[in-house]
Amino acid sequence: MRPRPRLVIGSPLQILLLVCSFALAAYAGVRLLAGDWLGVALWVVGAALLHDLVLLPLYALADRAAARGLGAAGRREWVMYVRVPAALSALLLLVWFPLISGMVAGHYRSATGRSVDGYLARWLLITAVLFGGSALLLARRSRRAAKRRPPVSH
Repeated sequence: MRPRPRLVIGSPLQILLLVCSFALAAYAGVRLLAGDWLGVALWVVGAALLHDLVLLPLYALADRAAARGLGAAGRREWVMYVRVPAALSALLLLVWFPLISGMVAGHYRSATGRSVDGYLARWLLITAVLFGGSALLLARRSRRAAKRRPPVSH
């Protein structure tokens, strides 16, 4: 007789943490939706539609173009060294776009007393550091691979 398969639920601590996280999410949802539930719901639906119908095809097309271009150059393994910094830079741009573009300069200044000047320069600097670090990692990887290759005998 075979033993019955046991359902693995987790330790009591994991279950407690899961219940607490659901409780916190429910509390945040109730607080968030208490004031302007229609506005929040429209924002969430609009963000999902914008992502799925506009942004996803755009960055999938850009990724495919980069992979094809590097593949044609015989450097298909370099794709991740372009993909990761580009994705992180795009994520930072998406999160900080209102400040980077200066669209909310008046609201930001009245709420914080600070200027939005410098957000674009800092985002460009972070993007350059991300791509520079990726290039350094790629150079290090290529150098190690070259050392491991046996010498070509004539």
